[in-house]
Amino acid sequence: MNRLVPVLALSCLTLTCSVPPLSPAQTDSTWLVRRYREGEKLLYRITATDQGRDRVTHYEAQAAGEVRRDSAGTFFEEYAWSNLRVNDERVTLPPASLKFRERLSLAPSYRPLVPDLTGIHPGLVGPVVDLLTFYADLQLAMREGSLAQSGDHAYVNDGIPTSWADGNRILTGEDVIDFDITLADVNLTDSVVTLIVRHVPPARPAITLTAPWMRVSGGGSPNNWVQVSRREGGGFVASVGKETFAASIRLRVADGKVLTATLDNQVDVVERGCRDSSLTLCGDPVRYRITRRVEIR
Repeated sequence: MNRLVPVLALSCLTLTCSVPPLSPAQTDSTWLVRRYREGEKLLYRITATDQGRDRVTHYEAQAAGEVRRDSAGTFFEEYAWSNLRVNDERVTLPPASLKFRERLSLAPSYRPLVPDLTGIHPGLVGPVVDLLTFYADLQLAMREGSLAQSGDHAYVNDGIPTSWADGNRILTGEDVIDFDITLADVNLTDSVVTLIVRHVPPARPAITLTAPWMRVSGGGSPNNWVQVSRREGGGFVASVGKETFAASIRLRVADGKVLTATLDNQVDVVERGCRDSSLTLCGDPVRYRITRRVEIR
């Protein structure tokens, strides 16, 4: 979360978690189906506000997409990004960012992958990954296949940590989540389906907690987020906490197209400055909260 970019559960994003494939029978009985038309145009505006310990960052961007087919005949959406603004300042995107295309799909046979972000403007990374998060949540729900009517619920155990450590400045950076999915509403009057996907701490998060104090939770559920980084001038900054997401996604009944979506991401952090790599010679703890709010429409 200090990265101001959401952490994805990459194991489920690449569909290695234990989620059954969507069968034809399930496709017929669920509202969560995307019905593509080749050549269909899509246009989304995405905004986000990040409240960290010391600063607030805001972005907005535009994604213009078109529905295409790959060589196997699988439908996908291909997006070009533009109109990026960070903290109300317009960002001039370099040619590599303007040429960058993000592929997403809600087709049952599509295997989503994290795109190569190394060549794009840093300010564009947040919008690209945020949009990907919504699609990853949706495809996970669609593959669950048991969400047929309002109130239906599914819980998906993931349990595999995601890492953002670079081995240089950030020595440890991990989180782990499970998925709590609810088909919240099927509104045939407005022709809208609402899906809620909560990312929640597992009962026993398998993350790297070096020192005993890092295992003490603030209450409710165990810590599922940790970051240890080098401190300027020597020593380390060790942070641990509980991370949760709540995504609300509204789909059009006729074709399963995303109409609007919101994502609320929160981490309650305990942070200590430490003199040793075992994180036992540390100063007093500082508690704070990191929050993110993302919207697309």
